[in-house]
Amino acid sequence: MKTLDVTVEGTPETSYPILTGRDLLGELPGLLGERVKRVLVIHPRALRATGDLVREQLDSQGFTALTAEIPDAEEGKHIQVAAFCWQVLGQNDFTRSDAIISVGGGAVSDLAGFVAATWLRGVKVIHIPTTVLGMVDAAVGGKTGINTAEGKNLVGSFHTPAAVLVDLAALDTLPANELVNGLAEVIKCGFIADPEILDLMEASPDAAKDPRSPLLRELIERAIKVKVDIVSADLREGGRREYLNYGHTLGHAIELAERYQWRHGAAVSVGLVFAAELGRLVGKLDDESADRHKRILEAYGLPTTYRADRWKTLLEGMRRDKKSRGDLLRFVVLDKIGSPTILEVPDTSLLFAAFQEVAD
Repeated sequence: MKTLDVTVEGTPETSYPILTGRDLLGELPGLLGERVKRVLVIHPRALRATGDLVREQLDSQGFTALTAEIPDAEEGKHIQVAAFCWQVLGQNDFTRSDAIISVGGGAVSDLAGFVAATWLRGVKVIHIPTTVLGMVDAAVGGKTGINTAEGKNLVGSFHTPAAVLVDLAALDTLPANELVNGLAEVIKCGFIADPEILDLMEASPDAAKDPRSPLLRELIERAIKVKVDIVSADLREGGRREYLNYGHTLGHAIELAERYQWRHGAAVSVGLVFAAELGRLVGKLDDESADRHKRILEAYGLPTTYRADRWKTLLEGMRRDKKSRGDLLRFVVLDKIGSPTILEVPDTSLLFAAFQEVAD
């Protein structure tokens, strides 16, 4: 087991450990602490057996553990689902010294984190991500959120977890397409901060997709380190943290246009190619670096194109992006690999030109 301690600059009370290894459930009692009496385990329908296992483990350690089953994937990130969880907490007399545990992918971490942030204005939450996407992204950093009809993650808060258990054993039964879906976020981390990730993934794609390979573990740990380094210096997205949204502005718009039937990593994959082309068009990113985006994503079977006839819908979705300021659309682009920056775009014709690179 490896432990990475996260300390947010200026707010040491938000420090927490990220444990990476295999078969880590035995660490839960120590992470919860002696004051916690009641624990709500929030899990998706698809992980009912895993949620029950966590509950039984906690029961055997003297906790009063309950489960709340929510819809799978993005269907679980709605205010009605959060209200259901609040109801369970209220009916079982959860106090500020009790805790919530999320078990599942990124959508579950987002929802459970939001519920924890809002119940009694904040209770302890521990994330147990079960997907690559959850491990390298949603479970780390303290962002929580739910979706609305107008867009993704427009309602949320910052609420750092008490701990994150990255139990790699969960990946042994993860469907191959879900594992690859999460690798889009790993690739993003390579482009914005750790080019060694890209070199490793280009050299050994089969090993990178093997849930038991030392390479996949290294890639996950490297991607977590990228996010931790950025979040530790900018918890509330006042500056550098925006760089983590590389590829996400168009990606989120695609998810909204598809009513969340596209996986997050697939949408971000298209968004990465779009952002690379945008950087090239404004003279920031060289041709080879821009082309490398499409090459590495396609090598992993990730999509790099989207329907050309949906441009107006996508543009409207991007206007609602959290990075927008007034009438200005703002995008993360690269000056070079490993060097992101913010680009303000007043002229949508430039965005349309960049979209032609991904238009199908």
